[in-house]
Amino acid sequence: MLGLTLEETRVYQEAKAKGREEQKAEILKAAVPLLLKTGMSIEQIAQQLKVDVESVRVAVQESS
Repeated sequence: MLGLTLEETRVYQEAKAKGREEQKAEILKAAVPLLLKTGMSIEQIAQQLKVDVESVRVAVQESS
């Protein structure tokens, strides 16, 4: 048709990106409480997980 594969479509790329974000949120939701129990600060967790501090704060609030 247009010479595009499914993987090249905008819809596919957006869905894939959304899936990555959801997976990242689930990982944070599981990891942050455990790391807090070890005594790490929110800033240290963000640095180690390579995410912004606000994402860690949201994960803390969601786990409470």
